[in-house]
Amino acid sequence: MIPQPVSVGPADGAFLLDSRTPLDAPKELDGVASWLRATLRCPLPPGGGGVGLRVDPALRPEAYEVKCTPDRLKITGGSPAGVFYGLQTLRQLLPPQALRRAGPTGWRVPAVTVTDRPRFGWRGVMLDVARHFMPVADVLRFVDLAAFHKLNVLHLHLTDDQGWRLEVPGWPRLTEVGAWRSESMLGARQHVRFDGRPHGGFYTADDLREIVAYAGERHMRVVPEVDMPGHMQAAIAAYPKLGNGFAGGVRTGWGISSHVLDLGPESLDFCRAVLDQLCEIFPSELIGIGGDECPRDDWGGEDRQPAFTALMAAHLATRGRRIYGWDEILEGGAPAGAVVAAWRGQEPTTVAARRGHQVVACPDIVAYLDYRQSDDPGEPTPVGTRLTLADVYAFSPVPEGLSPAERELVLGGQANVWTEHMDSARVVDYLVYPRLCAFAEAVWDAPDRSYASFAARLPEHLDRLDALGVNYRPLTGPRPWDARPDAPGNPRDRSDRLAELAEMTKRLAFENPV
Repeated sequence: MIPQPVSVGPADGAFLLDSRTPLDAPKELDGVASWLRATLRCPLPPGGGGVGLRVDPALRPEAYEVKCTPDRLKITGGSPAGVFYGLQTLRQLLPPQALRRAGPTGWRVPAVTVTDRPRFGWRGVMLDVARHFMPVADVLRFVDLAAFHKLNVLHLHLTDDQGWRLEVPGWPRLTEVGAWRSESMLGARQHVRFDGRPHGGFYTADDLREIVAYAGERHMRVVPEVDMPGHMQAAIAAYPKLGNGFAGGVRTGWGISSHVLDLGPESLDFCRAVLDQLCEIFPSELIGIGGDECPRDDWGGEDRQPAFTALMAAHLATRGRRIYGWDEILEGGAPAGAVVAAWRGQEPTTVAARRGHQVVACPDIVAYLDYRQSDDPGEPTPVGTRLTLADVYAFSPVPEGLSPAERELVLGGQANVWTEHMDSARVVDYLVYPRLCAFAEAVWDAPDRSYASFAARLPEHLDRLDALGVNYRPLTGPRPWDARPDAPGNPRDRSDRLAELAEMTKRLAFENPV
């Protein structure tokens, strides 16, 4: 099973699960029971003596127990979420054919006792739908696959220089203009190649509510992000008055635009309107404001970002929400209550925790799934440092040297899926899986987990991914048709990237030595 449970005790015999098996579940588990029936394609009529679902508050909320004997299958969780994770384990106890949408619906569940719980409360994955728009159906499928691996946070990156993906009342040109670009880059930006094809799309409020509801049924919360005050060229292309004289279009090249918000009264009102819309759609306490990679050219070199971040945090506080931002918000001092996504190596996780901020570790050198998977020339658009399955598996959210109180502030970890070079769900599958399987086990973090054990279990798990229709990267390497000779990459050396990250985060250490 992946992620590896804390304890598995096999026994003799098996339990027959078929269309006649009764399901006994209390009302508080109606949603979980409905999901189970639909997923297994079995009616599971109400009644006792077959499958029993229960909530036991004595367990931790996301903990669960599966007890299967030849006569009874009982799944108990500390909350409905815990029961749901127990049911995901049940799916992995079944043959891979049970994961398909067609075929037989009677299976034998091996007798076993599984006792399990996650170590970290934030087991997240970020999906960038700004660089390449992903239709709602593909987002829902992405959620299903993440939930299958017991991840519980979807960070949805909704806007960037290359596209604006949500409606905001009173600002129609955001989707009329900002959601569309004239073409996209082919490969890494150093090659200056373009495909000549328009690209775009956006989500209506109802689309986003559907994603939130679908994820909620799978016990995943959705944390939205609208990047500000940088990464705003798409919005400024729609409303040039928000910028500083820029009158061009939505950015077609990758990389960072120097065209940022001017931070005058109208721009501030715009940002508040955007945040209000996010609060209307998303129930998440945390609302992402990005805050990363914001050039100061348009501000005459002046650093106006800390004051802007404080204003946005204050506005969200009036709605009972808190900001979630990349670790650049630490520069100049992040507002009290801000949660930090620490991406520039491991140092920002330490800095955030020592300054008293809750923090989610997502260092690019181990958690950016757009980075190349090997040195094989057949890897599609190889960018970034080499990030193998073993590298991802070795991830630990908590840096060494933190005090017990500081360690408590590390909420967990998050893998990031940046889609500059992922123009379809098929390519997302290839870059994400099976590395996200390794990441899921790292943040679930059973006490005795090991890469050797994971590698031994993975081939059987790939049969499950096959049944789920996932275009994962084969363990033997890329297939000829995975290559993208038309979209060349830009591989990076790990030592060079580490030196670059150290330079990028110097200011953090200077402001508050740790």
